[in-house]
Formats: sequence, structure tokens, C-alpha cells
Amino acid sequence: MSPPLPRRALLAALAAPLTLPAAAPAIAAPPSAVLLSAWADFRRGFMLPEGRVVDNGNGGVSHSEGQGWAMFCAERCGDRASFDTLWNWTRQVLRRPGDQLLAWRFLPGTADPVPDHNNAADGDLFTAAALLLAGRRWAAPEYAEAGAAIARDVLRLLVREVADLTVLLPGAQGFEEAEAVVLNPSYYAFPVLGVLARAVPDPAWLRLAGDGLVLLRRARFGRWDLPPDWLVLGRKDGALALPGRWPPRFSYDALRIPLYLRWAGLEAEPAAQAAIRFWRDPSHPALPAWADLLSQRTAPYPAPAGVRAVAEFVSDGGLAESKANSGGRGGDYYSAILKMLILSTFSAPA
Repeated sequence: MSPPLPRRALLAALAAPLTLPAAAPAIAAPPSAVLLSAWADFRRGFMLPEGRVVDNGNGGVSHSEGQGWAMFCAERCGDRASFDTLWNWTRQVLRRPGDQLLAWRFLPGTADPVPDHNNAADGDLFTAAALLLAGRRWAAPEYAEAGAAIARDVLRLLVREVADLTVLLPGAQGFEEAEAVVLNPSYYAFPVLGVLARAVPDPAWLRLAGDGLVLLRRARFGRWDLPPDWLVLGRKDGALALPGRWPPRFSYDALRIPLYLRWAGLEAEPAAQAAIRFWRDPSHPALPAWADLLSQRTAPYPAPAGVRAVAEFVSDGGLAESKANSGGRGGDYYSAILKMLILSTFSAPA
């Protein structure tokens, strides 16, 4: 187990990659040509004119996480026109009645395209962070106010105290049971928690970040000690288990855990190191798309380009921008947005 980070240093470490200077937004370093080129490709491939981001690998649906990630990338690229378009569609279509959080999914071509108003915590976190960063970059208080409102509702509706841990519910409904809560460890967006904490000061953010690392140090399963996509936390004893509602895998959700840890400068954490060992395991004929944490089986097909990009970024400790953007246009939405997030890590302001 890694030694604990000093509590004062923890939030500073999480916030550092995205700290914007207090002076004029023009001080921010310009985005690189590689990032701008990748963003142009992403817009052409996956962003509709009205501002909806299309998941072409999942029936053309849209998710709050995709909208939040795209808003974040638009802000990193200094693309206010795209940011405005993305946010206008998101707030008009996905905002939930009664609070500032976002419905998690949009189903095109249906009579009721937003039938489920439950939210997804990672979409809320990235949308809030994107708005707060945009408010600073473009001196736009309306963005900052909207981001702070989402952050306050995250604290109010999604943060719970369970078994002496401060935890983040994946959504406002459906994850709290009598004896346990269900968590998604990949929703702990460590790189942006500091942005929200500065805008809406509350000690719960520090507890959430610190206890999130505690949880990830404990929540490792199977031959490779990997973190799972989904996790059950017992209320009384804090016991951890794999839920029956989802496959017991390190898969397309959980791969974001080492990505966020590396991004936040926390790559020495056991969850990130375990992922690196799995990805480097010479017994794999090719990098597998997932690992089953109970049967120890791996996917019978190779990982898509985005998963490979995350593996290389985390394993290499500093993947070159050109390599992260390899592969050109086309492909699937999830691979494209993962590559965009990796490239965005190179765009910290001056």
C-alpha cells in the first residue's frame, strides 16, 4: 500500500494540473497544434451542429459524460463557439427538473429521448469543471455560476458517509441499498475535483478525494489486483465485493481509473501500478479489452485504440502528444474521446 498523502497536499496535487492563473485569461498557454488538430477531427466525427456528442458505438446515443468531456476539451482548446454550442444543448436537453444535475442519457429518434432522469456523477463533475474553467478563461460569470451550482448539487445529492468513508454515489437514485451502496470507482475524476473545491469550498471535497484513494487501494481483485468497473461497499463493516448486476471486470469504465490517477500525478497509487502490470503482462498475445476479475479470463479480442492509448499513456509516464493522436480520423467515439482527454493533459495553462 502506498503511504498516505498529507491531507493538505492531496487537494493541491489534484488541482495543480488545471489551476488557472488569477490574472487575465489571456495568460493561459495556447493549445498545441496536435491538440487543436485532434479536436477538429473529433468535432467533425462526433459533434452534431446542435451540440450533441454522438456515441457511434452505442446506437448513436449521447451521454452526460460525453457532453462534459467534450466541453472540457473545448475549453482546453480555447474554442468558445463549440463550448457554447455544447453547453446550450446539454443544459436545454439534459438538465434534470428540481436540481442542476444532468440526465445521463439521450436516446435519439424516440418519442421520449430522455426517459430516465437519473444522473451520472462523472458527467456532472466534468461539466461543472468545464464551466468553472471556462468562466475563468473567458471572464464569463454565467459559466462559473452554472458550474458552481452543479458542484453544490454534487455535494448535496451524491456525497455520502458510508463505513467511515466519504463516497461518491454514481447517481442520485438506484445505488443505495439497505446493507450496502454500489459505487463506480471510475467516476472519481481526481484531476478536476480541485477545480470544484476552489469554487465551492467544503471539507467534503478533501474527504472525497482522500477516501477515494483509500477505496482504490482496497478495491482490487483477481490475478492482477485490478480495480473493478463496479463495486459494492458494505455499510456496517466496509467490506468490498463485486456486484452481480454488472460483469465483474476491469473494463471500459475501470480503465479510466489509472488514466485519472496518472493525470493527477498519482501514478504511484497501487491501482495505477496494477493496471500497468496487467497491460504489460507478456502472457497476453495482444492487449485485451478487459479482464474478468473472478474467472481470470481476458477478452478474446484486442483492446480498441482508445484503450491502447490509455495503457501507453499510463505505462510510459508521459506519452508524446503525436503518439497519443496516432491513428488519424474515424474510429469509435469512446476511443476518440479518450485520446482527446489524454491530449488535454498536455495543455496545462502557463
